[in-house]
Amino acid sequence: MPWCIRGVNRLSNHLKIAVAAYDRTLPLMAGLIGIEDAKAEYVTAPLEEIFARAFDEQAFDVTELSFSNYLYLTSTGECPYVGLPVFPSRSFRHSAIFIRTDRGIKGPRDLVGRIVGVREFSMTAALVARGVLEDDFGLRSTDLRWRYGPADADDSDPIVRIKPDGVELEPLGRQRNLSDALRDGEIDAMVAYKPPKAFLEGAPNVERLFVDYEAIEADYGRRTGIFPIMHLLGIRREIAERNPNLCVRICDAFEASRRYAVERTKEAQAPFTSLPWAPSESARSKHILGDNFWSYGVEANRPALEALCRYSHAQGISSRPLAVEELFVPATLNWAPDYSDK
Repeated sequence: MPWCIRGVNRLSNHLKIAVAAYDRTLPLMAGLIGIEDAKAEYVTAPLEEIFARAFDEQAFDVTELSFSNYLYLTSTGECPYVGLPVFPSRSFRHSAIFIRTDRGIKGPRDLVGRIVGVREFSMTAALVARGVLEDDFGLRSTDLRWRYGPADADDSDPIVRIKPDGVELEPLGRQRNLSDALRDGEIDAMVAYKPPKAFLEGAPNVERLFVDYEAIEADYGRRTGIFPIMHLLGIRREIAERNPNLCVRICDAFEASRRYAVERTKEAQAPFTSLPWAPSESARSKHILGDNFWSYGVEANRPALEALCRYSHAQGISSRPLAVEELFVPATLNWAPDYSDK
């Protein structure tokens, strides 16, 4: 159920902010960290609902956004938000590809011509998974036959914003969902941002394409310097144009909140997280990806940002090539946290 901190009037520096309740955003939501010279009302809900209300209703002043759909709307000039270089959600997506093991699919190239399910073709998890398949294995999105629909029986209907150029994309149909279709062999594979029920329930002949995905993702991170970005923060364009300094202060606050959470993962005496080996896991992640693997700011994330722009146009989502500098409030392009003490 959605919840929020209520009772704030929406005046010039009174902000309604929609974001998921992550460890890196909860310090803001709990009032441990504030935005200088602004008051905030934090709202959270399922991400699909946040994205839909933001893009369709402009319901929030500042909001978490699907990066892929943001790229699409920015390329058409129809996005009511402009980006802030704050990235609340990141995830490697080799682990997001599931296959039927009885179809002769031994590696990525065996997916050519196969029917692949996806909740929304334009969702960022699928954008990144397809980008990796093309970059590392030469498998283009046009080499596959795509079907879209609810991920499982409890999922809401997907929102279809685009028809990608040159891509076979059709509804799954017959009131079916993708997990059941994979279980029953109606599709050959599926890209999903969380494991489908068919996989979790141990359905026969359903497995990940990359079984040893952790090692493969770690190698990808080392080779490319990319920890894929799923979501960014956006601010209503009229607010950004009226008050660019406010945009910088919002970035500062989200960075302070992120740093608070990351630093506390090191605690061993009274652990901050519910993970029993959180300090060692924190150290392992830094060893693989570098000390500042979850960073904010444009320059620190340029390889990941450029990859997203390239994937979006290559996959027929954005209507034109986008430059990284187009994506963010101009006042934030040179904003960068100081990581020199880390």
